[in-house]
Amino acid sequence: MAKVHIGLGANLGDRERNIRRALALLNEMNVARVKRVSRLIETEPVGGPEGQGMYLNGAAEIETDLSPYDLLEALKTIEVSVGRMERERWAPREIDLDILLYENEIVRAPTLEIPHPRMCQREFVLRPLAEIAPGLVHPVTLMLIVQHLELLRRSDAKV
Repeated sequence: MAKVHIGLGANLGDRERNIRRALALLNEMNVARVKRVSRLIETEPVGGPEGQGMYLNGAAEIETDLSPYDLLEALKTIEVSVGRMERERWAPREIDLDILLYENEIVRAPTLEIPHPRMCQREFVLRPLAEIAPGLVHPVTLMLIVQHLELLRRSDAKV
């Protein structure tokens, strides 16, 4: 079984219910076993159209037998099951499930990038991830996730 970390987010509908439902579907659909889930934090939208509502964000550690590509397909199916509608990129969404890290694998393909290419630039990803996996190492930078979080916080303080 592969250990995978996914990002969780929602800013439409009953945000917490949508996230909890997506986590339940991972187990129910035999996609993965949910091992740990961070607290959900409320965050400002980053990018996308103006006027979006606040997000709830979190992270989960899962175990799966699926390949990265099959897991991506399953996550997209779960998003639709929870009610996600197709919209423009970075638009508001009922649920968003992103593969952040898949073991120590590095994948660079048109449809999938692992580690998630923007995770180290987003506190709403790093903070929940650091909560559930403080000793986790980013496979490209070889830095701890908590170090990335601290670096991001220091750089934001200078801006």
